[in-house]
Amino acid sequence: MIPLDQLPGSELILRGLTDYAEGRVTKESCLLAVAWTRLQRGGLPMPARTPERFPEPEMQLYSILRSEPGDAYSRYNSLLRRLISFEQSLEHQKSHAA
Repeated sequence: MIPLDQLPGSELILRGLTDYAEGRVTKESCLLAVAWTRLQRGGLPMPARTPERFPEPEMQLYSILRSEPGDAYSRYNSLLRRLISFEQSLEHQKSHAA
């Protein structure tokens, strides 16, 4: 079994887990909230859920990106692609472990 930190995009998800557990609304914690159900089904140990902090994680993520320099739309799509890569790798790993 490949360690989580070896999966593509793991730096985003691992940081998101920490930020979410500590109550910080960041790009990474928003990504975690976006993919919550799929990550949980993939076997990722998740912190206690507090959805009131992330009522619309996609919108919160985009808002954070808009507040930073550069093209928010391109960065948003790039982050989602990295998230999907992590999700697919996690699911692949889980299916081959069974």
